[in-house]
Amino acid sequence: MHPPRHEAPVESIRARAYKIPTDKPEADGTFAWDATTLVVAEIVAAGKTGIGFTYTDASVARLIESTLAPSLIGEDAWNIDALWLRMQQRVRNIGRAGAAATAISALDCALWDVKARLLDMPLARLLGMVRTHVPVYGSGGFTTYSDDEIRDQLSHWVLEDGCRWVKIKVGSEPNRDPHRVRVAREAIGDDAGLFVDANGALDRKQALYYASVFEQHVVEWFEEPVSSDDVMGLASLTTSLPPHMELAAGEYGYTLDTFRSLLLHRAVDVLQADVTRCGGISGFLRVAALCDAFHMPLSAHCAPSMHLHVACAALPLRHQEWFHDHVRIEQMLFDGAPHSSRGAIAPDLSRPGCGLEFKHADAQRYAV
Repeated sequence: MHPPRHEAPVESIRARAYKIPTDKPEADGTFAWDATTLVVAEIVAAGKTGIGFTYTDASVARLIESTLAPSLIGEDAWNIDALWLRMQQRVRNIGRAGAAATAISALDCALWDVKARLLDMPLARLLGMVRTHVPVYGSGGFTTYSDDEIRDQLSHWVLEDGCRWVKIKVGSEPNRDPHRVRVAREAIGDDAGLFVDANGALDRKQALYYASVFEQHVVEWFEEPVSSDDVMGLASLTTSLPPHMELAAGEYGYTLDTFRSLLLHRAVDVLQADVTRCGGISGFLRVAALCDAFHMPLSAHCAPSMHLHVACAALPLRHQEWFHDHVRIEQMLFDGAPHSSRGAIAPDLSRPGCGLEFKHADAQRYAV
């Protein structure tokens, strides 16, 4: 390993958006889609290129290049905390949540990738590993899927990939969900854990009713039974759900204040965070520290390739979401994307940075 230069000025920043069709129509409790938009950010500093990405709107690519990039060009890439703060200040009048947060997240991930590449070491080692493998849970079971499609997907995760847990979407037609949950349980048998995710589609009374129904099929995780904006509603449900059923939320947390509020109100049993939304690697580490202080387990939401290295370093982490749509996209468009084995993913420690190389030529047909 060569000693790093004293400074690593940011030389250039590029961002591009790609819209990738789904393999089948997908829907959850509150939204339906037939394509997913990926925004990839690349930062060049001291001759090294770091990459980060986020799943967001295509307009975020322009936000990165026109609004955030000028505040980073020429600055020392070693000083990630300072640059993270500079980006937060730059979007003050825009609003730090939503699109701005996803833009900052992609750039922060790229900065960490650059730093690790400058040191010629894997990011997980730079951050400090507490685990070599990250357990994953299979996630899909969209409300658009037929019974056979649910059976095929979930049984593959359990029998072929070795996943200890799987998750299906509920809430778009709640009266159908008891049947769909029964199909899911039959597909995975009695030993695997079964999760459901309503994406905030229900009200409190509905959530309590369906929790009692799902309990019959040993559902152990109820994600966003009500909107994550309804913090008091979530808090009331954490004390009302069946004892073995955990409530999870946090995937729509963009700032540290949101996570702090969920924890202070005891509104979750497991906190979720998404590195592509919560401020990148820097933001995810801050959320992990909050969880540690509150004695709360943490689960990484979606984007497994971007989470992998920080997930190895986050002390309170329980598992990583192995989300069907993102797994497919990342294995298509990134060399070095992880593959699940025995229910877990692991970083390739022979590759520097986050271990990913973007396949520009393969992605070009999806460019928007």
